[in-house]
Amino acid sequence: MRHDLRDRRRLPPGAGQAAYDEALRQVLDVLGGDGDAGPGVPYVPEVPGRGAGAAMTGRALALQTGLDVDLQPAGWRLTGTSGSPGLDQRRARSLLMQDLDALEERVQGYAGPFKVQVAGPWTLAATTERPRGDKVLADHGARRELAQALAEGVAEHVAEVRRRVPGCTRVVVQVDEPALVAVQQARVPTASGWGQHRSVDRPELAEVLGWVLAAATGAGAEPWVHACAADVPWALVRGAGARGLLVDADLLGASDLDQLAEAHEAGVAVGLGVAATRPTPTSAPAEKDLAARASRWLDTLGLAPDARFGLVPACGLAGVPAAVAPRLLQALHDAARRVDEA
Repeated sequence: MRHDLRDRRRLPPGAGQAAYDEALRQVLDVLGGDGDAGPGVPYVPEVPGRGAGAAMTGRALALQTGLDVDLQPAGWRLTGTSGSPGLDQRRARSLLMQDLDALEERVQGYAGPFKVQVAGPWTLAATTERPRGDKVLADHGARRELAQALAEGVAEHVAEVRRRVPGCTRVVVQVDEPALVAVQQARVPTASGWGQHRSVDRPELAEVLGWVLAAATGAGAEPWVHACAADVPWALVRGAGARGLLVDADLLGASDLDQLAEAHEAGVAVGLGVAATRPTPTSAPAEKDLAARASRWLDTLGLAPDARFGLVPACGLAGVPAAVAPRLLQALHDAARRVDEA
């Protein structure tokens, strides 16, 4: 989850690492004590307030090494395949390695599952510029090349995390696709702002997403897909190879319920986002309220709680105040236990 301890504000110089260390401590304290015996799955937090290299797009671009990128006023931009990354790309990679160093120091003695997250190929294509302007999404060849580079980077990242967390019993790769529905429905604006990029058909959506999910699977990880949007094509996501679906409970319609029930019956994990993170919460929800809401959804879906069902934030924790984030995680953790024991 994205875990911004400073309400999305850009952190002052020197504060970034302290913010990351605190986020990591919170995650491990709340979720890292039970291992496989409980519902907690600790993860590598992201703190976007440290700058573009620590935010969703910059971190995903730091994972891949096949394409060069730089940072422009409009955002990240591809620059070629020279193998000579620019200063901003090198900084993003350095920050990632620094975060993994801190993680390695803190997880000594930990045994259990662990999660990492990465922007999915369609969200990356919708948020990265081509060398000559506009989104990578507009270029059929470029968006496929970017997805393949991302897939290679994900596999390498999984191997790196396994090395640094020796007690890890399994790795979950959360592929974040907040732009997937907009890509499918031609709702990604062009650079001019006067139009939208053409929609991508379902076969290509599934194929390209599948490359990244297959890379995670091939590296021995479980690929889960998170999309906090309405009308997500969950059947397509599942068909692309997702072994877990992370959803926003507030955005589920009748069609979503059918797709999720089918997926769960087929052995796919479902993470139900019952704790709202937008607008910015000023306090953590009550454990009993989260548990009651989850139980109602299980009844609606016709499912019983099991190891393939969990409770998660509706969207990332970016923007959730530092005082609230750990309490929100703890409430979800305790609510999941309450549902399991009901």
